[in-house]
Amino acid sequence: MTQNAHRQRIGRPVDWRPVPPPQRVALEGRGVRLEPIGPQHVDDLVSAVCGEDDDPIWTYVFWERPRDRDGMAAIVEHGASDPGQVMYAIVPVETGRAAGFCSLMRIDPEMGSVEVGGIAFGKQLQRSRAATEAMTLLMRHVFDDLGYRRYEWKCDSLNGASRRAAIRLGFIWEGRFRNALVYKGRNRDTDWFSITDLEWPRVRQALDDWLDDRNFDAMGRQRVRLAARPAQPDQPGTEQ
Repeated sequence: MTQNAHRQRIGRPVDWRPVPPPQRVALEGRGVRLEPIGPQHVDDLVSAVCGEDDDPIWTYVFWERPRDRDGMAAIVEHGASDPGQVMYAIVPVETGRAAGFCSLMRIDPEMGSVEVGGIAFGKQLQRSRAATEAMTLLMRHVFDDLGYRRYEWKCDSLNGASRRAAIRLGFIWEGRFRNALVYKGRNRDTDWFSITDLEWPRVRQALDDWLDDRNFDAMGRQRVRLAARPAQPDQPGTEQ
């Protein structure tokens, strides 16, 4: 920080120009591909996330679990046509079939801020290398391709898995908005996390190191755990 002529502290100078919004383009990785969602993904997603034993996937998602193909098709249609978001199908290369979905939303090109959300991982993606690579592809697109300053992650404060995932991926906990939302007939206190452009080089290196083939043995097991978060005391509201 610096001071103005009145000896008041002010933020650091920024040479800033608005950035373009994310486009509906495919993002290619080594083990996973993010495709702009469309009708061609509906049947795969019905199989991946809409089974009777998939209810836990939907607990913290705004939609209820679709009970039939039409229900999943309606979610896909909404994601494909909503101008306020870019929704992706997450497609592992090994199968070529969509196994989950996620979105870039709350897009603010003027200020260079965007949120990743609406995330649903089918069982194939849960706790997988492909899931981490999918999140990395989105970060690279936002920061490296488009030049955004801020990348947000928000979740229900009771969603421990999402909170742990955010911290593992390098997000910093910013606080909790109490009584922020009502969804599915219940209250949601929302926890906010973010990565900034100044933090991104460190996070990117940590993600690249973890995703490197040398970090995995012949059985595909990680040798070193991902530690994209900086070394610092645990902050209030975080979970181990």
